[in-house]
Amino acid sequence: MNEMEKEYYDRFEIKLQDDLLRLCTSYQQLDGVLIASEDIDGHWNVLGPQYLADAVEQVRDYPIVSVAWAAYLGTGVAWGWDADWAAVSKAPYQLFYGEQGFDDMDEHIVKDLLGFPLDSQEAAMLENSIRRCAEHTVAAIRHEQIEPQSAMAYHIFARACKVMYRIGAAMQLKRMHYQLEKVQLN
Repeated sequence: MNEMEKEYYDRFEIKLQDDLLRLCTSYQQLDGVLIASEDIDGHWNVLGPQYLADAVEQVRDYPIVSVAWAAYLGTGVAWGWDADWAAVSKAPYQLFYGEQGFDDMDEHIVKDLLGFPLDSQEAAMLENSIRRCAEHTVAAIRHEQIEPQSAMAYHIFARACKVMYRIGAAMQLKRMHYQLEKVQLN
């Protein structure tokens, strides 16, 4: 990847993240700030390649799902960061699978990790926010008019999934009452 391509991917990622942050703030899922942790962000480097291998198979038939599940993965990792990071950070990617593997990852994370009944208001609000973010993400990818199944398409898709992962993690961190605070250094 040359420098111009990297700059293009970086710009796409930053713009998408800003757009989704505004969207989630308008749904009261975030407060205009992307709450993050280096541990959680860094864990994308561990789980991301496996996630992308699963998700890329879904792009043609289920484009919304292919990016949406990354946000659910982010919520699950954020939950694990708070619950028992020593164990969750070493757990295999398949910890986040449902009974049907990747296909019901969303329901498994919501019900079994986050502890929300699938018919609860919390689950519905999370599903609605993630779906809207995923729809926006797919529209942003399509807006780029990149040749399907090209290297560039893969890189844009990977960056989009990373942003969705970070958005999901931020929503979960907010739900657990974490917040960013300025620290005064003396």
